[in-house]
Amino acid sequence: MCLHGGASRSRIEYAREAFKQSPVALALLALCPPPLAAQGQHGPAAPQDLQPALPAVTVSTPRGEVVPFEAAGSVDRVEGADIREGRLQAQLSEGLAGVPGLQLQNRYNFAQDLQLSIRGFGARSTFGVRGVRLYVDGIPATLPDGQGQTSNIDIASLDRVEILRGPFSALYGNSSGGVVQAFTARGEGPPRLAYSAAGGSFGTWRQGLQASGSQGRVDYLFSASRFHTDGWREHSAATRDLLNGRLGIALDNGDRLTLVFNRVRIDAQDPLGLTAQQFATAPRAAPLATQYDTRKSVLQSQAGLLWEHRLDQRQQLRVMLYGGQRDTVQFQSIPPSAQQNPLHAGGVIDLHRNYSGLDVRWQGGFDLAGRPFELVAGLGYDSLSERRSGYENYLGPAAAPLLGVRGRLRRLEHNSVSNLDPYAQATWRLAEQWTLEAGVRRSRVRFDSRDLYVIGRNGDDSGRARYARTLPVASLRWQPTRDLALYLSAGRGFETPTLNELSYRPDGTGGLNFALRPSVNDSVELGAKARIAGGLLTAALFHTRTKDEIVTATNTGGRSTFQNAGHTRRRGFELGWQHETANHWRTQVALTWLDARYRDAFCSPSPCGSGNLVAAGNRIPGIARQSFYASVGWVPPQGWRAGAELRALGRVQANDRNTASAPGYAVASLYAGYVQQWERWEFNAFARVDNLAGRRYAGSVIVNEGNARYFEPAPGRSWT
Repeated sequence: MCLHGGASRSRIEYAREAFKQSPVALALLALCPPPLAAQGQHGPAAPQDLQPALPAVTVSTPRGEVVPFEAAGSVDRVEGADIREGRLQAQLSEGLAGVPGLQLQNRYNFAQDLQLSIRGFGARSTFGVRGVRLYVDGIPATLPDGQGQTSNIDIASLDRVEILRGPFSALYGNSSGGVVQAFTARGEGPPRLAYSAAGGSFGTWRQGLQASGSQGRVDYLFSASRFHTDGWREHSAATRDLLNGRLGIALDNGDRLTLVFNRVRIDAQDPLGLTAQQFATAPRAAPLATQYDTRKSVLQSQAGLLWEHRLDQRQQLRVMLYGGQRDTVQFQSIPPSAQQNPLHAGGVIDLHRNYSGLDVRWQGGFDLAGRPFELVAGLGYDSLSERRSGYENYLGPAAAPLLGVRGRLRRLEHNSVSNLDPYAQATWRLAEQWTLEAGVRRSRVRFDSRDLYVIGRNGDDSGRARYARTLPVASLRWQPTRDLALYLSAGRGFETPTLNELSYRPDGTGGLNFALRPSVNDSVELGAKARIAGGLLTAALFHTRTKDEIVTATNTGGRSTFQNAGHTRRRGFELGWQHETANHWRTQVALTWLDARYRDAFCSPSPCGSGNLVAAGNRIPGIARQSFYASVGWVPPQGWRAGAELRALGRVQANDRNTASAPGYAVASLYAGYVQQWERWEFNAFARVDNLAGRRYAGSVIVNEGNARYFEPAPGRSWT
């Protein structure tokens, strides 16, 4: 339940009326929604007493703020209030299931983050997020090498999440098969204080406290929360503490400064995956995880400063500076016998990472041949400095070890990654109904490794690698009527190996795997957007060809190695529908069909031998061919409200040879709630049941797990 204080009744009603016009019908009830969540980026939306219609919201792109309907590509904006409504607010997967093309598979394992993929990019990730760019308040949550995480996104203070799919995501540089951006809400109005609490199955609870408001030229929002779960499975408990804040200052000359900061601490047990037999007979068990006490701890702090300066009526300058630190310690389930090899790096990973960067962007508006013309030019720089240590995960003799403790040092190195990317994008309204866009980014990524552990047979494994690609994109958009738009876009993107993918060689020898090459993809998309009866219908056809796809070579004991695998093809279709009626009924539908396959045969692991051939035409693992989401709910601004959701996912292959897979499934959820306001106070309570039928299914798969422990089971029926 939730109580708010510090605002007049008229302001609450104003915000509620704005929230009533939310464009996303996916989420209908929020656990203690901050009333400011109904605001857009530039303040509260105006109340409307007419037939409900989609509000005039914008999304952030390299060319600046753009109305989603006017973007020549697939882009969705999900309001923070919709993600919070009637949910625990523990994972992004709770509120983004209604975005076509986005697959968020919950591992129910807080040591490994979500499995996030967009149009098949990122599906190979066994932990964290790869192949998709993540941003939190403009600060990259994806490091320069392409490795990202969602753990520092504070759902309680979200203003919105934006998801960009298709060719134009390439303008964000390395590993941008898609882009996910999260933005903290801006404080506004009199001081406001909110407290929220939630409890649920499996010893799960969350508490949060938030303060926000504005005074004169200053606005602020500060949020703190603690989440804990005992976990549905054995050895899956986790605790997360999260602080998030935003401070805005409007200067006398019209400039604006925005300071954002974020800190997260996670301590999580890792239950690991299960074999098919274990998944069928004892899905809650975690025998290997218990034996080795597998676990992970993370401590991350970051801050950023944004300066926005208007040069004149048609030109503006934007500068973003950021810096942060992330420390990670992970205990793996690698047997002591394997660590007897003097070249082995041990079973405990200890990472200390410092990262920083800046983005300078100029934007101007002009006339070209008497028609509006916009030009954006910028320069992005990101750097990462990593100190990586490896230790044995046992003490004593290998024949009778004490497991799950830090032992002798087995690896020590200093790694650095940086990129320097100039980019430009132009938009020309060449006719009343036609718009032409084109952009280019020159992405250059540098890897350097200095080996500090040179002992005996473990020689000096220092090395360096340089990757560079020019990434062009272009689109043509036609809007024959006010409510119908068609577009065609094409572009090229690329993805370098991450430091984690370079860390180990498939043959077991020491040193970084600099034989890996970046993958390069070419994408084409044909799409349509139509506003019908106050709702929005979107559709897109896409086709992507990739050269030198980076795939798993080996994956054993929590350690993965990688190789290149020739050509792949991803093609598919996306359909989305959002609608709200005048009497407060909301519906949303999202349908995705994705065919992702290897076009060339290869061997995993290499070289070829008996039983390790991956045939051309095999499906790329970790990707469902079909996904479907539908929701319907009745959500008046006050009083009782209720709704239902259905989520379905097709079969997911677990390995490259397609010899193991997780069956498809469909799960339903029901929820009900009550909202009431009294002058300065607001009360919001809800109850929710997930997996109503108690269906047994795999929340995700660990792609190419070397011991066939592919499956990460999801819980049965649960309540919040």
